[in-house]
Amino acid sequence: MTFRGSLTSREQVSVYQFSWLAIILIPLVAVLIQVFIPVFIPAKIRLLPVISLPLLVTIFFATARRNPISGLLTGCFIGLLQDLFAGYNHPLGIYGIALTVVGFLASSLGVKIDIENPGSRFLITFVFFGVEDGVYYGVAHGMLRQPLEWSWSHMAISALANAVIGIFVFRFLDRFKAR
Repeated sequence: MTFRGSLTSREQVSVYQFSWLAIILIPLVAVLIQVFIPVFIPAKIRLLPVISLPLLVTIFFATARRNPISGLLTGCFIGLLQDLFAGYNHPLGIYGIALTVVGFLASSLGVKIDIENPGSRFLITFVFFGVEDGVYYGVAHGMLRQPLEWSWSHMAISALANAVIGIFVFRFLDRFKAR
């Protein structure tokens, strides 16, 4: 019995490129939507605090590039951008730290699994939402002594919502890929 599969090295896995315009505008638009939509939509019908568009964009770029350094830099850039717009009573750098960790881990994992599969995208988003939430809580509550409450049920529902929305967001963002 012979093995006819091919062994793929790290260098042979498809790594996608993006135009500079996409690299700048997509995260900026995601953060601006995250920040400004709650201003225009009444709180009763608002689902946006549950959905984390900057997290989804970080996961998408990190897994598409499959380079841990670019993944952590992407997460840092998007997180600090989100921190800048978060408000005057929000310490600068908390989202930056959380998304840096997610960007690094997502890009490292992107080499090992098929990121084009909607099922794997769902699982990655679900897990990394928990990672981001945990790192954010750890830094904000543990180190900065911010008065935060941890709710497993809210985190699980939010992770599920982000995972479902993430499938559609990733499908849309696939249009900006170039080999």
